[in-house]
Amino acid sequence: MSEPKGAWNFVRGFENLSLCDWPGRTSCILFLGGCNLRCPTCHNFQLAWDMHSLPVLDPQRIKAYLRDRAGWLDGVTISGGEPTAVPGVGELAFEVKKAGLPVKMDSNGMRPEVIAELLQEKLVDTFAVDVKGPYAKYPSLTGNAVSEIAARANMARIFEMAEALPGAFYFRITQVPGLTKADIAVAQSYLPPNHELKIQKYVPPRRTTEHAKPNHEERRPAGNLVD
Repeated sequence: MSEPKGAWNFVRGFENLSLCDWPGRTSCILFLGGCNLRCPTCHNFQLAWDMHSLPVLDPQRIKAYLRDRAGWLDGVTISGGEPTAVPGVGELAFEVKKAGLPVKMDSNGMRPEVIAELLQEKLVDTFAVDVKGPYAKYPSLTGNAVSEIAARANMARIFEMAEALPGAFYFRITQVPGLTKADIAVAQSYLPPNHELKIQKYVPPRRTTEHAKPNHEERRPAGNLVD
């Protein structure tokens, strides 16, 4: 297999079936390496910070799987890491959508301009955005990768888009250590009308060599599972 080009070179994990990652849908999951945050509680730390320690996957096998199983799936999730930080992620989403399946993308919301473009070009149908907590706690929750001011500005743009396109977004928060019920209530108050904040249980990460996890509640391996 030749080295994948563009955003496909960031695809370092694939799960061929998930019943819980996209609520109400069966989906497969592409995991993209790299992240613009350094959250100390991250479960996908190897994928996010050291993707080159994970194997490169064959794009042709993934595309073939999508074509062959499109009738059995309700969608495709693009997760990470942080997909919006991957150069050319729109081109990857375009190729995924060729299978005729809707696309959901997981994001931390810190690149709202990319999200806006993906929505405008109809390359992503739904965004699952993680709200880390109150804006004042973003520096500590993200390993000082985001300031309170930047968090407020970026998430404000996300919430504006969600208010304009309510069906295109849902929001979640993980109750990590140091995050109180009052903090979660503050984060909930940021959301536009008719949006709920799903609270995810925190499971302490195991700092050993692991593959990606679909979300903070699951510990399913996500390696080269294409068949």
